[in-house]
Amino acid sequence: MLVFLDFEASSLARHSYPIEVAWVFEDGASETHLIRPAQGWDDWDAAAEAIHHVPREKLLRDGMAHDALAHRMIGLLSGHDLAASAPSWDGKWLSVLLRAAGLPRHTLRLRDTEEVQRETARNILLDRVAGEHLEEEIERLRTAAIEALPKTVDAHRALADAKAERARWLAVRSAAEQFRNFRNRYSDA
Repeated sequence: MLVFLDFEASSLARHSYPIEVAWVFEDGASETHLIRPAQGWDDWDAAAEAIHHVPREKLLRDGMAHDALAHRMIGLLSGHDLAASAPSWDGKWLSVLLRAAGLPRHTLRLRDTEEVQRETARNILLDRVAGEHLEEEIERLRTAAIEALPKTVDAHRALADAKAERARWLAVRSAAEQFRNFRNRYSDA
């Protein structure tokens, strides 16, 4: 099953670490967790805190132990198709979390949500759009579907951001299905 995952982090610096993670399955089931910093995770940027509004003290008090969370993620997310809007950043923080828990950093892997959106549309339209026009039609549908969604302010919280990624994917999937059904209706008539 497809899962949309998002991290918030202590900063964007080299030694940054994850402070919050959330995931949303394609069926809408979700979880979110604050992450208690591991030993040695001491990078902190006040400017990042001003964006995500999670003070380090809250992580220390309310966060889930990083190793317990890493094991929970592996137990729940292994075997699923994980997607993130910024896979290089989210992948970095996923790797930091897994390594801190003594786990191989590639135990879970992320793909780019834009790639997943295109793949979903391609699978729906493959037999309905001529090959030379397929990628162009996918991009047109993807852009229009995402632009039609209500405009929201970036939350910079993991669950809200993961839900937004799922909403974009659902919009692209729906647009591709509507296009396919329209083409079926008029090409079969």
